[in-house]
Amino acid sequence: MSVKTLTIDGKDVAIEEGATILQAAKEAGVAIPTLCHLEGVSDVGACRLCLVEIAGTSKLLPACVTEVAEGMQVQTNTPKLQEYRRMTVELLFSEGNHFCSVCVANGNCELQDVAIQVGMDHTRFPYRFPNRGVDMSHPSFGIDHNRCILCTRCVRVCDEIEGAHVWDVAQRGAGCYIVSGLNQPWGTVDACTSCGKCVDACPTGAIFRKGETTGEKERDRAKLEFLVTAREKHQWIR
Repeated sequence: MSVKTLTIDGKDVAIEEGATILQAAKEAGVAIPTLCHLEGVSDVGACRLCLVEIAGTSKLLPACVTEVAEGMQVQTNTPKLQEYRRMTVELLFSEGNHFCSVCVANGNCELQDVAIQVGMDHTRFPYRFPNRGVDMSHPSFGIDHNRCILCTRCVRVCDEIEGAHVWDVAQRGAGCYIVSGLNQPWGTVDACTSCGKCVDACPTGAIFRKGETTGEKERDRAKLEFLVTAREKHQWIR
């Protein structure tokens, strides 16, 4: 496989053809904020936090789904990008019902981390206060749609790693929400294996284990990383 050379924030990077800008940035030690990206599952460019500027085009492109090209010149942290990212995080907070002080993921939330990273301490947009429900029908887990940011990590990890495809996205635009089964209560979906991978994949407190209270949610990302390659490397533990 051929190698592509490019520059990211002035740093020279060489990486295999077919790699994404996000992967190249990681190789170069350049941090790009993300929310929908999760190692081991496909990228979809949902959150738009990883937008970058590329010389020769006026479009801002998502680093997670844009492949590197020979001679590409990438900027990842310009004032324009900083403003776009801050606005994106503000919109995520204003369109949902994110009450951090009573959330199971408080202090261990990627949305909180990104808000700090982009310097967002308030939102200029009016809060929508949507009427979103909580599904506690599953014997082990719950989903609070008020905390969901529609990153679709749960959808992808359930489909691509567990192979159950319990989760999907319903409706469009501001009316989108995550559904289990054919919009059934989670606890009634026979396809669910109760593996908990969606809990580990969720960046916020939207999907959680029953019994967890404020600030108690923890994730086991190492388990997801292992499962990605376990079959092909024959690493199953008997």
